[in-house]
Amino acid sequence: MIKLPGMEAVWAALPEARMVGGAVRDMLAGREVADVDFASPLTPQEVMARARAAGLKAVPTGVEHGTVTLVAAGRGFEVTTLRRDVETDGRRALVAFTDDWREDAARRDFTINAMSCTQDGEIFDYFGGREDLRAGIVRFVGAARLRIAEDYLRILRFFRFFARYGQSGPDAAAVAAIAQEREGLRGLSAERVWSEVKKILAAPAPLAAVELMRETGVLGIVLPGAKPARLAALLARGAPVDPLLRVAALTDEDLAVRLRLSGAEAEMLAGWRGTLALRPEDDDAALRRALADVPVEVLTGRVWLWGGDGAGWAALRARLAAMERPVFAVQGRDLVALGVAAGPRMGEILALTRRWWLEGGCVADKAACLAWAGLMRGSARY
Repeated sequence: MIKLPGMEAVWAALPEARMVGGAVRDMLAGREVADVDFASPLTPQEVMARARAAGLKAVPTGVEHGTVTLVAAGRGFEVTTLRRDVETDGRRALVAFTDDWREDAARRDFTINAMSCTQDGEIFDYFGGREDLRAGIVRFVGAARLRIAEDYLRILRFFRFFARYGQSGPDAAAVAAIAQEREGLRGLSAERVWSEVKKILAAPAPLAAVELMRETGVLGIVLPGAKPARLAALLARGAPVDPLLRVAALTDEDLAVRLRLSGAEAEMLAGWRGTLALRPEDDDAALRRALADVPVEVLTGRVWLWGGDGAGWAALRARLAAMERPVFAVQGRDLVALGVAAGPRMGEILALTRRWWLEGGCVADKAACLAWAGLMRGSARY
C-alpha cells in the first residue's frame, strides 16, 4: 500500500474517499508512485469543509470540474468529486456530479486507469484493468471510438501508455478506432499535442509505440515527415532518454511553431540541426575550438544525432563531456587599457586576437592574448 506523507491526514478527513487513477495502476505494477489523486462522492464544497475542519488547507483549483487540492504535510493532493459526462466535444466535457463509483470509472480512458483503492487497500476494478495490467494490454474503457470522440487527446495518451505498459500486441479494437478517428487530432492545441508527444518519447523504449503511430496514420499528423528508422538508430547508440533529442532524430521539420516549443527547446533544436564538424580522430585542440563557439550540450546532441556507431564516437562524446569549455578572456575594456579607442578598429583587433587564440587551440591565457593584441595595435596596418 502506498504511504506518502500527508495521505493519512487526507483519509482521516475523507474516510470515504478512494485513491484513483495512475497511483493505483503504478502501485499494482510495482512502480514508484510520486503523486496520489483521490476521488470522493462528496461535493467540492463538502470536501473543502471537511478538510478545513481537520486543519488542512483546501484550494479550489478546479472546483467547476469538481477538483480541489488539499495540502497535507507540505504535499498537494487533488480530490475530485465523482462525475459523469453530460456533453463532450472532443476536447472538453460538461460534467455532472454523481455518487456512483462505477459511473465515474466508466468515463475514464483506459481500464488500467479506471481502478480505485480504499484506505484499507481494497481494489475496485469494474472493467478488468488489473488483468489488462498483468497482460500488458492498454484497452479503452467501453467502446474505443466513443472514448476517443470524448477527447481526441486520448489517441496520443494510448500511445503513451502503450509505450510504458504494452507488453504484448496492441489491442485490435483500440488500433482500429484510432485509425478511424485520427483526424480529430487536428483540432487539438499544439501545446496539448506536444505535451503528450514528449511523454511518449520519454518512455525508456518508445520505438514500438512510434511505429504503431506510423501504422495508424497518427505520426504523419502530429510529426509530418517523421522517420522512425532514425529514432531506432539513435536508440541503438544508447542515447540518453531525452524527448527533444528523440524528436530531433525523428524529423527535420521546423517544430518550433507547429508544436509551440518553448524558447529554450526551440534554441536547442536549432543548435542540433547545425553541422557536425567533429570526428572521432580529431585532437583536443579541435574539440576546444568547437567548444569555444558551441555549448557542449549542442555539440553532444549533434554527435548523438549525426555521428556514427562504434567506440570512436562514444569516446568522442566522453571527451566532450570531460573537457572544460575554453573562454576567450579578452574584452573591449582590455583593449581600451592598451590604448585602443572604441570603434571598428577595436572590433577588428578583438576578432583577430580571438582567431589567433582559436588557431592555437584555445590554450593562450589572457596575458598572452593581450600581448598579441598589443602587437596588432602597434603594427603598420593600424
